[in-house]
Amino acid sequence: MNTLAATELPGPPATRFHTIHWFDEIDSTNRYLLDAAQAGARSGLVAVADAQRAGRGRMGRVWLAPPGASLLVSVLLRPQVPIDQWPMLVAPAGLAAVKTVTTLCDLPARLKWPNDVVVADKKLAGLLAESNHDVVVVGMGLNIDWPELPADIAESATAVSLAGGRVQPRRIVLDSWLRNFEAWLRVVEREPLNTAWLRHAQRSVSATLGRRVRVEMTDSDYEGLAYDLTGDGHLVVRGDSGELRTFATGDIVHLRAIS
Repeated sequence: MNTLAATELPGPPATRFHTIHWFDEIDSTNRYLLDAAQAGARSGLVAVADAQRAGRGRMGRVWLAPPGASLLVSVLLRPQVPIDQWPMLVAPAGLAAVKTVTTLCDLPARLKWPNDVVVADKKLAGLLAESNHDVVVVGMGLNIDWPELPADIAESATAVSLAGGRVQPRRIVLDSWLRNFEAWLRVVEREPLNTAWLRHAQRSVSATLGRRVRVEMTDSDYEGLAYDLTGDGHLVVRGDSGELRTFATGDIVHLRAIS
């Protein structure tokens, strides 16, 4: 287990997130919590870092941010839902991020399938869920106060500060996200086999549905209309000849809006 020193803080009241370990720097908040779980850490432990040396995104990508510019956070969950429902736990985290950014930062955030939060089609946050035995760790990197973005991502990414939003201290953003995440998790736990409400919520804030998209996979690409979400959160795309294809994974490129 990672033994780096952390500042220990209380989580927001009336949530399962009881303790926050806040690091100046760490390799990965997700990795820290996966190691902590093996050492017996309770569900609800939160890890935050000012900077990560090996922050991870989807598809094995690295998430890098200047120290203090982003909220880099992971939460440890020991889910009280059937194991086949675990993959859907990242959806409440994304919905919580959208609500936090919309209400706290005054930005019209949306969800880009599968796990990104975007503003005006630029990536504001990314989420990643990893599981090991009886635990799930959900991590998020949310860009808050960047003076500028590197040239190689400036066309595809943004931050609250750069999008004209209201910049808030990371602790305030963190507490808001955790409270919103808690609210969604309680609904999941109350109705673990009913995903209709979850998909309805995702559809209502989707930046992907109704758009012409390209699904980029390791061996091929596929273009069509992002048509719907299945009950388990997979993306249904209607091809130009009318056929429907369902994708569980893949990178999405938004091509243009549908008039």
